[in-house]
Amino acid sequence: MALAENPIMFANNPLDRAGHQRGNPDWLAAQLAAETALIVPMWNLQPLVLPEIQPGDGRDVGYLPKAAFGEAFDFERADKAIVFLGLNRWGKPLFAADISHMSSPEDIGPFRGMGIFEDLRALSAIGDMPRTELAILAQAKGMLDWNLRHPFCAQCGSPTNMLEGGYKRICGNCGAEHFPRTDPVVIMLATHEDQCLLGRQRGWPEGMLSALAGFMEPGETMEEAVARELQEEAGLEINSVTYLGSQPWPFPGSLMIGCMAEASSLNVTVDEVELEEARWVSRADVISSMQGNGPLGVPPKMAIAHQLMQAFASGK
Repeated sequence: MALAENPIMFANNPLDRAGHQRGNPDWLAAQLAAETALIVPMWNLQPLVLPEIQPGDGRDVGYLPKAAFGEAFDFERADKAIVFLGLNRWGKPLFAADISHMSSPEDIGPFRGMGIFEDLRALSAIGDMPRTELAILAQAKGMLDWNLRHPFCAQCGSPTNMLEGGYKRICGNCGAEHFPRTDPVVIMLATHEDQCLLGRQRGWPEGMLSALAGFMEPGETMEEAVARELQEEAGLEINSVTYLGSQPWPFPGSLMIGCMAEASSLNVTVDEVELEEARWVSRADVISSMQGNGPLGVPPKMAIAHQLMQAFASGK
């Protein structure tokens, strides 16, 4: 039974990640060598995006066969930065390859004239690409970014080698194994009766307010992290925490855990180091702001904070 469609951006990844097979180097090599293999080039972690063929159809990810790379990428090098993403619904293997060593790939080399390399955050905000494709690109960006950031062993400092299509690195000196990091972050909307607490950080656009958030710390539950962050940033006491949903956030590698939190009172003490301001906002003002005619600037639809505020506005 398939999961229901998730309205949160970067969810709904349709690929079979083949976790039970990618540990077999022969199987993985066969997937990369297959004529059906498709690879999205990523320059400075920005994917190649193809132009729209017909107006209104939207744009596609620039999945290319190996032959399209020419000599721009040596697939035989042991230190090549290419990660396995999974098998699509037709059984075709998908990969992502880092081509950041190239200069101006939109204008020079094998990708000239094919499309543009676009920032994933901007791409998701535009909304002219299927969300399933954006979910795959989030996986690609996160996986490449982690591998590029961990060329050396955190235990002894020696070079590491990529295994299992990028889902594991091993130190050639001490044998330590390293795995991709996903840092959990709680993002929560505190409520009290018919109001919710919203805050803003310095540097945000004028009038922009959003849910509060913070990284989880070792030795605490999700609920405890929510309560701690709200107490630290706003001086709130929390009675209960309810989980709403989660969002992969590849900027660079977090998992946003969205929660609703019931506060015991309206008393707020703002931590001015973390926040510029925090204030209670009525449900009516949240509703009108979500509709585009209210007093607040709200987070974009790509952010899970938008879903938290939408849930509060709808009374769910």
